[in-house]
Amino acid sequence: MHPAPSVIFFTTSSGVGYGMLALMGILAPLGLLPADPWFASVAVILALGLISAGLLSSTFHLRHPERAWRALSQWRSSWLSREGVAALVSYGPACLFGLIWVYGTGYDTGYDTGQGTALFLLGLSVTVMAGITVYSTAMIYASLKTIAQWHHRLVPPLYLMLALSSGAVWLTAVAAGFGMVPDVLVLIALGALAVSGLFKVLYWQAIDNATPLSDVGSATGLGSMGTVRQFEAPHTEDNWVMREMGFVIARKHIQTVRRIVMLVGFVAPFACLLTIITGMGFEQPMAWLSVVFVSIGIVSERWLFFAEASHVVGLYYGRY
Repeated sequence: MHPAPSVIFFTTSSGVGYGMLALMGILAPLGLLPADPWFASVAVILALGLISAGLLSSTFHLRHPERAWRALSQWRSSWLSREGVAALVSYGPACLFGLIWVYGTGYDTGYDTGQGTALFLLGLSVTVMAGITVYSTAMIYASLKTIAQWHHRLVPPLYLMLALSSGAVWLTAVAAGFGMVPDVLVLIALGALAVSGLFKVLYWQAIDNATPLSDVGSATGLGSMGTVRQFEAPHTEDNWVMREMGFVIARKHIQTVRRIVMLVGFVAPFACLLTIITGMGFEQPMAWLSVVFVSIGIVSERWLFFAEASHVVGLYYGRY
């Protein structure tokens, strides 16, 4: 599949934002994040800004962006529609959670007060809605049986873990900017990066060793008669289907990008955060350097996720 820049930005940007929201929803009510209203303000605004920018960019991939609202009506059968509904619903509790976290007294008085209870309940709903939205995004691709690389059980957990790891890295950097880096946040980021990297390796191994969904013989129903091959190309020049769904990347380039993803997206930010948790100093530079690394790595991972995908329609064009 042809990697569309708007979709790559959407899935990476919103993933970071939802990962940040999910972590704040759990850690803030427990008092495990800095009790600073300025930190809370910046963290919530940044997360919602990344989500909004990602959702807005996703409409650029549509031929008629002004009709995007119609997709919300198909939530009974469409994961795309469910994602849109979940994204819109999540804004309400996220905004209320941010207001109470910034202006409330939940840190000082605990859960015995109304504000502390509201912070806990809203935080829980924010985390749940963030997870539902990211899961719905993953299922847009995982539900497509025509693309073997996407129709895989590891795709949803990969999307969830990548959102969590990138969100944790970004939130750590924001905390470092205020001179307050909770150890629990760094440990979560390290664990999420390790699990994400492991899932990614397992995913690559699975799609490399997977049996093709179909071939020319099974597609035409002539396979029982012997080897079937294409006699002549259906077109003399490229068309839209060939450009979008028949996008091909050389095997050597796939391996190169995979190495970039692993080294830049997982190993490098893990090493940066490890220097923080071990007390080696330079917390702010290392935290923001990990943001740069993980952002480049996730964008590369998402580009490769689309570039490696082969639609079964490629059989018609001899590209599957």
